[in-house]
Amino acid sequence: MVSPSDTLPWLVAPIRAALQTRHAHALLLHGPQGVGQFEMALTLAQAWLCEGPGGARPCGACPACRLVQARSHPDLLVLLPPALRESLGWEAAAGDADGAAAEKTSKAKPSKEIKVDAVRIAVAFAQTTSARGRGKVIVLHPAERMNGIAANTLLKTLEEPPGDARFVLSCAAPDALLPTIRSRCQAVPLRLPPTDEALAWLVAHGVSQPEVLLAATGGQPLEALEWHRQGIDAALWTRLPALVRRGDAAPVAGWPLALLVDALLKLCHDAACVAVGAAPRYFPSVSVSAGADAPSLVLWQRELQRVARHAEHAWNAGLMAESLMQQGARALGVAHAAKQGASVHSRP
Repeated sequence: MVSPSDTLPWLVAPIRAALQTRHAHALLLHGPQGVGQFEMALTLAQAWLCEGPGGARPCGACPACRLVQARSHPDLLVLLPPALRESLGWEAAAGDADGAAAEKTSKAKPSKEIKVDAVRIAVAFAQTTSARGRGKVIVLHPAERMNGIAANTLLKTLEEPPGDARFVLSCAAPDALLPTIRSRCQAVPLRLPPTDEALAWLVAHGVSQPEVLLAATGGQPLEALEWHRQGIDAALWTRLPALVRRGDAAPVAGWPLALLVDALLKLCHDAACVAVGAAPRYFPSVSVSAGADAPSLVLWQRELQRVARHAEHAWNAGLMAESLMQQGARALGVAHAAKQGASVHSRP
């Protein structure tokens, strides 16, 4: 997560356009998850609450802007799944009106959902009088994480919005939202940034060989920066296909299971592309060998997709990583090994 005050260059024009042309009580920001929907939502909220004397908004200098930046503005509420709060820099923030209170105190793993209790807090917040007279703003991110009950609770407020409350919903999967919620929001589509702009930004943030990580994340610069911060560099990413062919899980043993599964699915995709003569999308061409076994690739992909659907299950992460890497070794190495064996047997 970058600082909300760190303006993402590819969002400057969309933010300006949204402030000039989007005046509905609810906006839906949607696009690839690694392009900055959350940062844009916070910037819009800050602009609406800004108390600066005209000119560009948000001004960044008025008391309201400083309160937003300090996560303590009384008229801003941010709803996030508990599992995302720390990574998005909103842990124990006063400005969210204690949205975390919706999660009962326990030692359970933090939920990745936005639950109905948190949405009820937002509805009550929207109905109270603005403390500073500029209205109220509620940010929900990612909106697709609302469960069914929570979404229906929000829908009632979107149908009959309080007079001075505005909502910003940001998401990467708008089709996962109720159609009735989408229809009551003004859509603001976001796209992947131009490659040169994203690469320059990553270089400025200390990412070496940014073109490798940018391709690895499907062109999403914020995701690439997060990988860099987690210790996934271009060299390790380029080595991953060879590690899988050997079934060597040690270098990736510390990766979160969801991240490892995502990486292996991308490798499976690229291996299938190379097998039919197409260029890989996520890995450098030199690192993906031709000749993978197609039936084994299909079986490996199905297993990866099954694990992805249950990534929050209490797996033994180390054993699961070894199992998936071994399956990958069979999928990527069967045909190669067969060719080597045939070559050996054909020698005089």
